[in-house]
Amino acid sequence: MKPTQRILWFFLATILVCALLGPIYGPRVEATTDGASGDGPVTQSLDAFSKVYGLVQQDYADPVNPDRAIFGPENIGNLGAIPGMLRTLDPHSNFFDQRTFARLRENQEGRYFGVGMRILTVPGEMGKWVTTVVQPMPGSPAFRAGIRPGDTILKVDAKPTLGLDGDTVAKMLKGPRGTIVKVTVTREGYDKPLDFAVTREEISGLSVDDYFLIRPGVAYIHISSFTENTNDELSQALNKLGGKSLKGLVLDMRGNPGGLLQAAVDVSDHFLQKNQLIVYHYGRHSPEKRYYAEHGDSGEGFPMVVLVDHSTASAAEIVTGALQDHDRALVMGETSFGKGLVQTVYPLSEGTGLALTTAHYYTPSGRLIQRDYQDVSLYDYLYTHQAATNGPREVRMTDGGRTVYGGGGITPDVKVEEPTFNAVQTRLMVSGTCPGPDLTQCGAFFDFGKYYLGLHKTIPRDFAPDDEAVKSFVDFLAKKGLKLSDKDVEANQDFMKSHIRDVLVDMIYGVDAAQHLSVENDLEVQKAIEALPQAAALLTNAKKYMASHPESKPPEPVQ
Repeated sequence: MKPTQRILWFFLATILVCALLGPIYGPRVEATTDGASGDGPVTQSLDAFSKVYGLVQQDYADPVNPDRAIFGPENIGNLGAIPGMLRTLDPHSNFFDQRTFARLRENQEGRYFGVGMRILTVPGEMGKWVTTVVQPMPGSPAFRAGIRPGDTILKVDAKPTLGLDGDTVAKMLKGPRGTIVKVTVTREGYDKPLDFAVTREEISGLSVDDYFLIRPGVAYIHISSFTENTNDELSQALNKLGGKSLKGLVLDMRGNPGGLLQAAVDVSDHFLQKNQLIVYHYGRHSPEKRYYAEHGDSGEGFPMVVLVDHSTASAAEIVTGALQDHDRALVMGETSFGKGLVQTVYPLSEGTGLALTTAHYYTPSGRLIQRDYQDVSLYDYLYTHQAATNGPREVRMTDGGRTVYGGGGITPDVKVEEPTFNAVQTRLMVSGTCPGPDLTQCGAFFDFGKYYLGLHKTIPRDFAPDDEAVKSFVDFLAKKGLKLSDKDVEANQDFMKSHIRDVLVDMIYGVDAAQHLSVENDLEVQKAIEALPQAAALLTNAKKYMASHPESKPPEPVQ
Protein backbone atom coordinates (compact mmCIF):
# COMPACT_ATOMS: atom_id res chain seq x y z
CA MET A 1 0.00 0.00 0.00
CA LYS A 2 1.39 3.43 -0.95
CA PRO A 3 2.08 5.90 1.89
CA THR A 4 -0.62 8.34 0.77
CA GLN A 5 -3.14 5.53 0.48
CA ARG A 6 -2.07 4.23 3.89
CA ILE A 7 -2.75 7.58 5.57
CA LEU A 8 -6.11 7.93 3.83
CA TRP A 9 -7.03 4.39 4.94
CA PHE A 10 -5.84 5.17 8.48
CA PHE A 11 -8.10 8.20 8.84
CA LEU A 12 -11.12 6.47 7.29
CA ALA A 13 -10.62 3.43 9.49
CA THR A 14 -10.12 5.59 12.56
CA ILE A 15 -13.42 7.37 11.94
CA LEU A 16 -15.16 4.01 11.48
CA VAL A 17 -13.64 2.48 14.62
CA CYS A 18 -14.49 5.52 16.74
CA ALA A 19 -18.07 5.38 15.46
CA LEU A 20 -18.30 1.70 16.43
CA LEU A 21 -16.68 2.30 19.81
CA GLY A 22 -19.01 5.18 20.67
CA PRO A 23 -21.73 3.10 22.34
CA ILE A 24 -19.11 1.06 24.20
CA TYR A 25 -16.80 3.76 25.54
CA GLY A 26 -19.11 6.75 25.75
CA PRO A 27 -22.01 8.67 24.28
CA ARG A 28 -22.04 9.75 20.67
CA VAL A 29 -20.24 13.02 19.98
CA GLU A 30 -21.85 15.27 17.36
CA ALA A 31 -19.81 17.90 15.56
CA THR A 32 -20.90 21.46 16.12
CA THR A 33 -21.45 23.68 13.11
CA ASP A 34 -21.21 27.37 12.48
CA GLY A 35 -24.42 28.37 10.75
CA ALA A 36 -25.30 26.86 7.37
CA SER A 37 -21.72 26.81 6.11
CA GLY A 38 -20.80 23.71 8.10
CA ASP A 39 -17.41 25.23 8.91
CA GLY A 40 -17.19 24.52 12.63
CA PRO A 41 -13.96 24.88 14.63
CA VAL A 42 -12.97 21.26 14.03
CA THR A 43 -13.58 21.52 10.27
CA GLN A 44 -11.61 24.75 10.08
CA SER A 45 -8.69 23.23 11.98
CA LEU A 46 -8.62 20.14 9.77
CA ASP A 47 -8.74 22.35 6.68
CA ALA A 48 -5.77 24.36 7.99
CA PHE A 49 -3.83 21.17 8.69
CA SER A 50 -4.56 19.84 5.20
CA LYS A 51 -3.30 23.05 3.61
CA VAL A 52 -0.10 23.03 5.68
CA TYR A 53 0.56 19.37 4.97
CA GLY A 54 -0.12 19.88 1.26
CA LEU A 55 2.40 22.72 1.07
CA VAL A 56 5.00 20.69 2.97
CA GLN A 57 4.55 17.68 0.72
CA GLN A 58 4.68 19.84 -2.41
CA ASP A 59 7.49 22.30 -1.68
CA TYR A 60 9.72 20.89 1.11
CA ALA A 61 13.37 20.62 0.05
CA ASP A 62 13.51 16.83 0.51
CA PRO A 63 10.91 14.13 -0.17
CA VAL A 64 8.42 13.88 2.71
CA ASN A 65 7.75 10.53 4.34
CA PRO A 66 4.03 10.70 5.21
CA ASP A 67 4.34 8.08 7.96
CA ARG A 68 7.03 10.07 9.77
CA ALA A 69 5.10 13.33 9.39
CA ILE A 70 1.79 11.97 10.68
CA PHE A 71 2.80 9.25 13.12
CA GLY A 72 6.36 10.31 13.99
CA PRO A 73 9.69 8.45 13.63
CA GLU A 74 9.83 4.98 15.18
CA ASN A 75 11.15 4.90 18.75
CA ILE A 76 11.02 8.72 19.02
CA GLY A 77 7.77 9.85 20.59
CA ASN A 78 5.77 13.07 20.23
CA LEU A 79 7.37 14.16 16.94
CA GLY A 80 4.54 13.33 14.52
CA ALA A 81 1.32 15.27 14.00
CA ILE A 82 -0.86 12.80 15.93
CA PRO A 83 1.52 12.18 18.89
CA GLY A 84 2.18 15.92 19.07
CA MET A 85 -1.53 16.68 19.26
CA LEU A 86 -2.03 14.12 22.04
CA ARG A 87 0.90 15.54 24.00
CA THR A 88 -0.96 18.88 24.28
CA LEU A 89 -3.75 17.10 26.17
CA ASP A 90 -1.90 15.32 29.00
CA PRO A 91 1.27 13.23 29.51
CA HIS A 92 -0.53 9.89 29.27
CA SER A 93 -2.64 10.11 26.09
CA ASN A 94 -0.53 8.46 23.42
CA PHE A 95 -0.45 6.99 19.93
CA PHE A 96 1.11 3.54 19.43
CA ASP A 97 2.62 2.34 16.19
CA GLN A 98 2.25 -1.33 15.25
CA ARG A 99 5.30 -2.51 17.14
CA THR A 100 4.58 -0.56 20.32
CA PHE A 101 0.88 -1.45 20.35
CA ALA A 102 1.66 -5.15 20.00
CA ARG A 103 4.04 -4.87 22.96
CA LEU A 104 1.39 -3.05 24.99
CA ARG A 105 -1.17 -5.80 24.45
CA GLU A 106 1.41 -8.45 25.27
CA ASN A 107 2.25 -6.71 28.54
CA GLN A 108 -1.43 -6.36 29.47
CA GLU A 109 -2.11 -10.03 28.79
CA GLY A 110 1.07 -11.00 30.63
CA ARG A 111 1.83 -13.97 28.34
CA TYR A 112 3.40 -14.96 25.03
CA PHE A 113 5.21 -17.95 23.50
CA GLY A 114 8.99 -17.84 23.62
CA VAL A 115 12.04 -18.63 25.75
CA GLY A 116 11.43 -16.22 28.64
CA MET A 117 14.28 -13.77 28.94
CA ARG A 118 14.76 -10.02 28.92
CA ILE A 119 17.29 -8.76 26.41
CA LEU A 120 18.88 -5.40 25.71
CA THR A 121 20.38 -4.22 22.42
CA VAL A 122 23.08 -1.54 22.57
CA PRO A 123 25.59 -0.14 20.07
CA GLY A 124 28.78 -2.18 19.99
CA GLU A 125 31.95 -1.95 17.92
CA MET A 126 31.61 0.00 14.68
CA GLY A 127 28.19 1.15 15.95
CA LYS A 128 26.48 -2.15 15.20
CA TRP A 129 23.75 -3.40 17.52
CA VAL A 130 24.80 -6.07 20.03
CA THR A 131 22.19 -8.01 22.02
CA THR A 132 22.87 -8.94 25.65
CA VAL A 133 20.83 -11.14 27.98
CA VAL A 134 19.61 -9.02 30.88
CA GLN A 135 17.63 -11.62 32.82
CA PRO A 136 16.22 -15.08 32.13
CA MET A 137 12.88 -15.26 33.92
CA PRO A 138 12.85 -17.65 36.89
CA GLY A 139 11.84 -21.13 35.78
CA SER A 140 11.65 -20.15 32.11
CA PRO A 141 13.01 -22.33 29.27
CA ALA A 142 15.99 -19.97 28.93
CA PHE A 143 16.73 -20.21 32.66
CA ARG A 144 16.47 -24.02 32.70
CA ALA A 145 18.69 -24.26 29.63
CA GLY A 146 21.49 -22.44 31.45
CA ILE A 147 21.49 -19.04 29.71
CA ARG A 148 22.86 -16.39 32.08
CA PRO A 149 22.65 -12.61 32.51
CA GLY A 150 25.51 -11.01 30.59
CA ASP A 151 25.58 -13.59 27.80
CA THR A 152 25.93 -11.97 24.38
CA ILE A 153 23.61 -13.46 21.75
CA LEU A 154 25.57 -14.23 18.57
CA LYS A 155 23.01 -16.20 16.60
CA VAL A 156 19.40 -17.35 16.74
CA ASP A 157 18.79 -20.48 14.65
CA ALA A 158 22.18 -19.93 12.99
CA LYS A 159 21.20 -16.42 11.87
CA PRO A 160 23.69 -13.76 13.13
CA THR A 161 22.16 -11.09 15.37
CA LEU A 162 24.97 -8.53 15.05
CA GLY A 163 23.44 -5.32 13.75
CA LEU A 164 19.83 -6.36 14.40
CA ASP A 165 17.65 -4.25 16.69
CA GLY A 166 16.14 -5.65 19.88
CA ASP A 167 12.61 -6.05 18.52
CA THR A 168 13.92 -8.13 15.62
CA VAL A 169 15.92 -10.41 17.91
CA ALA A 170 12.96 -10.76 20.30
CA LYS A 171 10.73 -11.76 17.39
CA MET A 172 13.29 -14.40 16.33
CA LEU A 173 13.22 -15.88 19.85
CA LYS A 174 9.43 -16.10 19.94
CA GLY A 175 7.45 -18.78 18.12
CA PRO A 176 4.84 -21.52 18.45
CA ARG A 177 4.64 -23.50 21.66
CA GLY A 178 6.80 -26.65 21.63
CA THR A 179 9.15 -25.57 18.85
CA ILE A 180 12.91 -25.49 19.45
CA VAL A 181 15.08 -22.45 18.91
CA LYS A 182 18.89 -22.66 18.92
CA VAL A 183 20.56 -19.78 20.73
CA THR A 184 24.31 -19.22 20.35
CA VAL A 185 26.01 -16.97 22.93
CA THR A 186 29.45 -15.86 23.99
CA ARG A 187 30.27 -15.86 27.69
CA GLU A 188 33.21 -14.33 29.49
CA GLY A 189 35.77 -16.97 30.53
CA TYR A 190 34.79 -19.40 27.77
CA ASP A 191 36.97 -19.78 24.68
CA LYS A 192 34.21 -20.92 22.33
CA PRO A 193 30.59 -19.86 21.83
CA LEU A 194 27.97 -21.86 23.72
CA ASP A 195 24.92 -23.38 22.00
CA PHE A 196 21.58 -23.83 23.75
CA ALA A 197 18.58 -25.67 22.30
CA VAL A 198 15.57 -24.07 24.00
CA THR A 199 12.00 -25.31 23.69
CA ARG A 200 9.52 -22.47 23.46
CA GLU A 201 6.70 -22.38 26.01
CA GLU A 202 3.94 -20.03 27.05
CA ILE A 203 5.67 -17.32 29.04
CA SER A 204 3.63 -15.65 31.73
CA GLY A 205 5.56 -12.68 32.98
CA LEU A 206 4.78 -12.80 36.69
CA SER A 207 3.47 -9.55 38.12
CA VAL A 208 3.53 -11.02 41.65
CA ASP A 209 7.20 -11.69 41.18
CA ASP A 210 8.33 -12.39 44.74
CA TYR A 211 6.65 -13.76 47.84
CA PHE A 212 7.80 -15.68 50.91
CA LEU A 213 7.51 -15.77 54.69
CA ILE A 214 10.02 -13.22 55.88
CA ARG A 215 9.23 -14.02 59.53
CA PRO A 216 7.13 -16.83 61.03
CA GLY A 217 3.57 -15.93 60.07
CA VAL A 218 4.62 -12.68 58.37
CA ALA A 219 4.49 -12.62 54.58
CA TYR A 220 6.30 -10.45 52.07
CA ILE A 221 4.71 -9.98 48.61
CA HIS A 222 6.03 -7.82 45.80
CA ILE A 223 3.71 -6.78 42.94
CA SER A 224 5.67 -5.35 40.01
CA SER A 225 2.72 -4.44 37.73
CA PHE A 226 -1.00 -5.04 37.20
CA THR A 227 -1.90 -7.41 34.37
CA GLU A 228 -4.74 -9.78 33.54
CA ASN A 229 -2.99 -12.46 35.64
CA THR A 230 -2.24 -10.43 38.78
CA ASN A 231 -5.32 -11.43 40.74
CA ASP A 232 -4.78 -15.15 40.16
CA GLU A 233 -1.09 -14.83 41.01
CA LEU A 234 -1.91 -13.01 44.26
CA SER A 235 -4.49 -15.65 45.22
CA GLN A 236 -1.93 -18.40 44.72
CA ALA A 237 0.71 -16.52 46.69
CA LEU A 238 -1.61 -15.87 49.66
CA ASN A 239 -2.76 -19.49 49.72
CA LYS A 240 0.80 -20.79 49.73
CA LEU A 241 1.81 -18.37 52.49
CA GLY A 242 -1.04 -19.26 54.83
CA GLY A 243 -3.97 -17.07 53.79
CA LYS A 244 -6.07 -15.74 56.67
CA SER A 245 -3.84 -17.46 59.22
CA LEU A 246 -1.11 -14.91 58.50
CA LYS A 247 -0.09 -12.62 61.34
CA GLY A 248 0.96 -9.80 59.03
CA LEU A 249 1.75 -8.81 55.45
CA VAL A 250 4.26 -6.45 53.88
CA LEU A 251 2.88 -5.57 50.44
CA ASP A 252 5.70 -4.05 48.41
CA MET A 253 4.65 -1.92 45.41
CA ARG A 254 7.79 0.15 45.10
CA GLY A 255 8.65 0.67 41.45
CA ASN A 256 5.20 -0.52 40.30
CA PRO A 257 4.14 1.65 37.30
CA GLY A 258 0.53 0.41 37.35
CA GLY A 259 -1.42 -1.36 34.64
CA LEU A 260 -5.01 -2.53 34.34
CA LEU A 261 -7.73 -0.88 36.42
CA GLN A 262 -9.67 -4.11 36.91
CA ALA A 263 -6.55 -5.85 38.21
CA ALA A 264 -6.17 -3.11 40.85
CA VAL A 265 -9.82 -3.55 41.86
CA ASP A 266 -9.40 -7.32 42.16
CA VAL A 267 -6.26 -6.99 44.28
CA SER A 268 -7.95 -4.49 46.62
CA ASP A 269 -10.89 -6.89 46.96
CA HIS A 270 -8.60 -9.40 48.69
CA PHE A 271 -8.07 -7.12 51.69
CA LEU A 272 -11.19 -4.95 52.11
CA GLN A 273 -14.54 -5.85 53.60
CA LYS A 274 -17.31 -6.84 51.22
CA ASN A 275 -19.14 -3.84 49.66
CA GLN A 276 -16.46 -1.33 50.63
CA LEU A 277 -15.79 1.22 47.88
CA ILE A 278 -12.46 0.70 46.12
CA VAL A 279 -12.34 3.46 43.49
CA TYR A 280 -14.62 5.46 41.23
CA HIS A 281 -14.06 7.42 38.04
CA TYR A 282 -15.87 9.70 35.67
CA GLY A 283 -15.11 11.98 32.71
CA ARG A 284 -16.72 14.51 30.40
CA HIS A 285 -18.31 11.76 28.29
CA SER A 286 -17.67 8.89 30.69
CA PRO A 287 -20.46 8.35 33.24
CA GLU A 288 -19.44 7.80 36.83
CA LYS A 289 -18.61 4.21 37.66
CA ARG A 290 -17.93 2.84 41.13
CA TYR A 291 -16.06 -0.34 42.00
CA TYR A 292 -16.78 -2.19 45.24
CA ALA A 293 -15.25 -5.20 46.99
CA GLU A 294 -17.40 -8.12 45.86
CA HIS A 295 -15.83 -10.79 48.07
CA GLY A 296 -13.76 -9.10 50.75
CA ASP A 297 -11.79 -10.52 53.67
CA SER A 298 -14.83 -10.93 55.98
CA GLY A 299 -13.43 -8.28 58.29
CA GLU A 300 -10.85 -10.65 59.71
CA GLY A 301 -7.85 -9.16 58.00
CA PHE A 302 -4.29 -9.42 59.23
CA PRO A 303 -2.34 -6.16 59.69
CA MET A 304 -0.72 -4.80 56.54
CA VAL A 305 2.03 -2.35 55.63
CA VAL A 306 2.18 -1.13 52.02
CA LEU A 307 5.54 0.09 50.71
CA VAL A 308 5.52 2.79 48.00
CA ASP A 309 8.04 5.10 46.37
CA HIS A 310 8.15 7.85 43.74
CA SER A 311 7.69 5.28 40.97
CA THR A 312 4.52 3.75 42.42
CA ALA A 313 1.82 4.88 40.01
CA SER A 314 -1.65 4.47 38.51
CA ALA A 315 -3.22 1.08 39.39
CA ALA A 316 -0.74 0.70 42.27
CA GLU A 317 -1.96 4.02 43.65
CA ILE A 318 -5.57 2.84 43.36
CA VAL A 319 -4.78 -0.12 45.63
CA THR A 320 -2.73 2.00 48.02
CA GLY A 321 -5.37 4.75 48.19
CA ALA A 322 -8.19 2.29 48.87
CA LEU A 323 -6.30 0.51 51.65
CA GLN A 324 -5.24 3.82 53.20
CA ASP A 325 -8.70 5.45 53.03
CA HIS A 326 -10.30 2.46 54.76
CA ASP A 327 -7.45 2.32 57.32
CA ARG A 328 -6.83 -1.24 56.18
CA ALA A 329 -3.07 -0.72 55.82
CA LEU A 330 -0.31 1.54 57.01
CA VAL A 331 1.40 3.17 54.02
CA MET A 332 5.16 3.59 54.32
CA GLY A 333 7.84 5.05 52.05
CA GLU A 334 7.90 8.03 49.71
CA THR A 335 5.09 10.04 48.12
CA SER A 336 3.88 8.11 45.09
CA PHE A 337 4.01 9.30 41.48
CA GLY A 338 0.56 10.88 41.23
CA LYS A 339 -1.25 9.44 38.19
CA GLY A 340 -5.03 9.62 38.50
CA LEU A 341 -6.00 9.56 34.82
CA VAL A 342 -7.85 6.64 33.24
CA GLN A 343 -6.90 5.73 29.66
CA THR A 344 -9.18 3.90 27.25
CA VAL A 345 -7.22 1.96 24.64
CA TYR A 346 -8.71 2.13 21.14
CA PRO A 347 -7.42 -0.30 18.50
CA LEU A 348 -7.02 1.55 15.20
CA SER A 349 -6.15 0.51 11.65
CA GLU A 350 -3.13 -1.55 10.58
CA GLY A 351 -2.29 -2.72 14.10
CA THR A 352 -1.91 0.76 15.63
CA GLY A 353 -3.63 2.02 18.75
CA LEU A 354 -4.63 5.07 20.75
CA ALA A 355 -4.56 5.46 24.53
CA LEU A 356 -6.84 8.39 25.33
CA THR A 357 -7.54 9.82 28.77
CA THR A 358 -11.31 9.49 29.19
CA ALA A 359 -11.78 9.89 32.96
CA HIS A 360 -10.23 10.78 36.31
CA TYR A 361 -10.24 8.29 39.17
CA TYR A 362 -10.85 9.04 42.83
CA THR A 363 -10.07 7.09 45.99
CA PRO A 364 -12.93 6.12 48.37
CA SER A 365 -12.52 9.34 50.38
CA GLY A 366 -12.82 11.42 47.19
CA ARG A 367 -9.14 12.14 46.59
CA LEU A 368 -7.91 12.86 43.07
CA ILE A 369 -4.37 11.48 43.06
CA GLN A 370 -3.32 13.10 39.77
CA ARG A 371 -0.67 15.76 40.22
CA ASP A 372 -0.45 18.92 38.17
CA TYR A 373 1.00 18.58 34.67
CA GLN A 374 0.06 21.99 33.29
CA ASP A 375 3.01 24.19 32.31
CA VAL A 376 5.41 21.37 33.22
CA SER A 377 7.81 19.78 30.77
CA LEU A 378 7.40 16.07 30.11
CA TYR A 379 10.85 15.44 31.61
CA ASP A 380 10.03 17.31 34.82
CA TYR A 381 6.66 15.58 35.07
CA LEU A 382 8.23 12.14 34.77
CA TYR A 383 11.42 12.62 36.74
CA THR A 384 11.20 15.67 39.04
CA HIS A 385 9.51 14.14 42.05
CA GLN A 386 9.55 17.32 44.14
CA ALA A 387 6.74 18.68 41.98
CA ALA A 388 4.41 16.04 43.41
CA THR A 389 3.94 17.94 46.66
CA ASN A 390 3.99 21.53 45.42
CA GLY A 391 0.86 23.65 45.57
CA PRO A 392 -2.37 23.24 47.55
CA ARG A 393 -3.42 19.75 48.55
CA GLU A 394 -6.87 18.21 48.82
CA VAL A 395 -7.76 17.27 52.41
CA ARG A 396 -9.95 14.22 53.03
CA MET A 397 -10.68 11.86 55.93
CA THR A 398 -10.17 8.12 56.27
CA ASP A 399 -12.75 5.75 57.78
CA GLY A 400 -11.02 6.20 61.12
CA GLY A 401 -11.07 10.01 60.96
CA ARG A 402 -7.44 10.45 59.92
CA THR A 403 -6.44 13.23 57.53
CA VAL A 404 -5.17 12.22 54.09
CA TYR A 405 -4.18 14.32 51.11
CA GLY A 406 -4.87 14.23 47.38
CA GLY A 407 -3.78 16.11 44.29
CA GLY A 408 -0.16 15.00 44.29
CA GLY A 409 0.21 11.28 44.73
CA ILE A 410 -0.35 9.15 47.82
CA THR A 411 1.31 10.66 50.88
CA PRO A 412 2.60 7.83 53.11
CA ASP A 413 1.55 7.56 56.74
CA VAL A 414 5.19 6.96 57.63
CA LYS A 415 7.77 8.65 55.44
CA VAL A 416 10.95 6.69 54.81
CA GLU A 417 13.42 8.00 52.26
CA GLU A 418 15.33 5.42 50.28
CA PRO A 419 19.01 5.32 51.30
CA THR A 420 21.36 7.24 49.07
CA PHE A 421 24.75 6.10 47.82
CA ASN A 422 27.92 7.81 48.94
CA ALA A 423 30.47 8.96 46.35
CA VAL A 424 32.33 5.64 46.18
CA GLN A 425 29.14 3.58 45.98
CA THR A 426 27.80 5.81 43.22
CA ARG A 427 30.96 5.29 41.19
CA LEU A 428 30.64 1.53 41.56
CA MET A 429 27.00 1.57 40.47
CA VAL A 430 27.33 3.81 37.43
CA SER A 431 30.68 2.61 36.04
CA GLY A 432 30.71 -0.30 33.62
CA THR A 433 27.70 -2.01 32.08
CA CYS A 434 24.06 -1.42 32.98
CA PRO A 435 21.89 -3.74 30.87
CA GLY A 436 18.73 -3.31 32.90
CA PRO A 437 16.82 -1.11 35.38
CA ASP A 438 17.62 -3.33 38.37
CA LEU A 439 20.66 -1.98 40.20
CA THR A 440 21.89 -5.52 40.84
CA GLN A 441 22.40 -5.72 37.07
CA CYS A 442 24.33 -2.48 36.83
CA GLY A 443 27.82 -1.13 36.96
CA ALA A 444 31.08 -2.64 38.13
CA PHE A 445 29.35 -5.43 40.06
CA PHE A 446 27.67 -6.82 36.95
CA ASP A 447 30.93 -6.75 34.99
CA PHE A 448 32.79 -8.36 37.88
CA GLY A 449 30.12 -11.05 38.13
CA LYS A 450 30.77 -12.12 34.54
CA TYR A 451 34.52 -12.08 35.17
CA TYR A 452 34.28 -14.02 38.46
CA LEU A 453 32.06 -16.73 37.03
CA GLY A 454 34.30 -16.94 33.99
CA LEU A 455 37.03 -18.07 36.40
CA HIS A 456 35.03 -20.07 38.95
CA LYS A 457 32.14 -21.21 36.68
CA THR A 458 29.65 -21.42 39.57
CA ILE A 459 29.01 -20.63 43.26
CA PRO A 460 27.01 -22.34 46.03
CA ARG A 461 23.46 -21.09 46.67
CA ASP A 462 24.48 -19.79 50.12
CA PHE A 463 27.51 -17.97 48.69
CA ALA A 464 28.86 -15.30 51.05
CA PRO A 465 31.74 -13.20 49.64
CA ASP A 466 34.79 -13.22 51.88
CA ASP A 467 37.71 -10.79 52.07
CA GLU A 468 39.41 -12.63 49.20
CA ALA A 469 36.39 -12.01 46.96
CA VAL A 470 36.46 -8.32 47.86
CA LYS A 471 40.21 -8.18 47.04
CA SER A 472 39.50 -9.85 43.69
CA PHE A 473 36.82 -7.22 43.05
CA VAL A 474 39.15 -4.33 43.96
CA ASP A 475 41.89 -5.76 41.71
CA PHE A 476 39.36 -6.10 38.89
CA LEU A 477 38.38 -2.44 39.31
CA ALA A 478 42.01 -1.35 39.23
CA LYS A 479 42.55 -3.12 35.91
CA LYS A 480 39.52 -1.23 34.57
CA GLY A 481 41.01 2.07 35.70
CA LEU A 482 38.89 2.53 38.83
CA LYS A 483 41.26 2.53 41.78
CA LEU A 484 40.04 2.58 45.38
CA SER A 485 42.07 3.51 48.43
CA ASP A 486 42.35 1.15 51.38
CA LYS A 487 40.18 3.60 53.34
CA ASP A 488 37.45 3.50 50.67
CA VAL A 489 37.52 -0.29 50.61
CA GLU A 490 37.26 -0.57 54.39
CA ALA A 491 34.40 1.97 54.60
CA ASN A 492 32.36 0.24 51.88
CA GLN A 493 33.22 -3.41 52.46
CA ASP A 494 29.72 -4.47 53.56
CA PHE A 495 28.20 -2.67 50.56
CA MET A 496 30.60 -4.46 48.22
CA LYS A 497 29.97 -7.88 49.73
CA SER A 498 26.19 -7.60 49.56
CA HIS A 499 26.21 -6.44 45.92
CA ILE A 500 28.77 -9.04 44.84
CA ARG A 501 26.60 -11.71 46.48
CA ASP A 502 23.36 -10.45 44.90
CA VAL A 503 24.82 -10.30 41.39
CA LEU A 504 26.47 -13.73 41.51
CA VAL A 505 23.45 -15.46 43.07
CA ASP A 506 21.24 -13.76 40.47
CA MET A 507 23.42 -15.01 37.61
CA ILE A 508 23.50 -18.63 38.76
CA TYR A 509 20.27 -19.21 40.71
CA GLY A 510 18.00 -16.54 39.26
CA VAL A 511 16.44 -13.28 40.30
CA ASP A 512 14.12 -14.98 42.84
CA ALA A 513 17.02 -16.19 44.96
CA ALA A 514 18.79 -12.82 44.72
CA GLN A 515 15.61 -10.89 45.62
CA HIS A 516 15.10 -12.99 48.73
CA LEU A 517 18.57 -12.06 49.91
CA SER A 518 18.17 -8.35 49.14
CA VAL A 519 14.69 -8.14 50.72
CA GLU A 520 15.86 -9.76 53.94
CA ASN A 521 18.49 -7.02 54.25
CA ASP A 522 16.23 -4.16 53.11
CA LEU A 523 16.02 -1.59 55.92
CA GLU A 524 12.62 -0.34 54.75
CA VAL A 525 11.21 -3.86 54.85
CA GLN A 526 12.60 -4.25 58.37
CA LYS A 527 10.83 -1.03 59.40
CA ALA A 528 7.62 -2.29 57.81
CA ILE A 529 7.76 -5.47 59.90
CA GLU A 530 8.31 -3.41 63.04
CA ALA A 531 5.31 -1.22 62.11
CA LEU A 532 2.80 -4.10 61.85
CA PRO A 533 1.42 -3.43 65.38
CA GLN A 534 0.82 0.18 64.32
CA ALA A 535 -1.04 -1.10 61.24
CA ALA A 536 -3.18 -3.36 63.43
CA ALA A 537 -4.06 -0.39 65.66
CA LEU A 538 -5.18 1.60 62.60
CA LEU A 539 -7.73 -1.06 61.69
CA THR A 540 -8.99 -1.40 65.26
CA ASN A 541 -9.38 2.37 65.72
CA ALA A 542 -11.19 2.68 62.39
CA LYS A 543 -13.78 0.09 63.46
CA LYS A 544 -14.36 1.95 66.74
CA TYR A 545 -14.63 5.30 64.97
CA MET A 546 -17.11 3.94 62.40
CA ALA A 547 -19.22 2.41 65.16
CA SER A 548 -19.46 5.75 67.00
CA HIS A 549 -20.12 7.90 63.91
CA PRO A 550 -23.08 7.60 61.53
CA GLU A 551 -22.03 6.46 58.11
CA SER A 552 -21.62 9.40 55.72
CA LYS A 553 -22.84 9.20 52.15
CA PRO A 554 -20.29 8.45 49.40
CA PRO A 555 -18.20 11.46 48.35
CA GLU A 556 -19.39 13.47 45.38
CA PRO A 557 -17.08 13.60 42.37
CA VAL A 558 -14.82 16.65 42.36
CA GLN A 559 -15.81 19.00 39.53
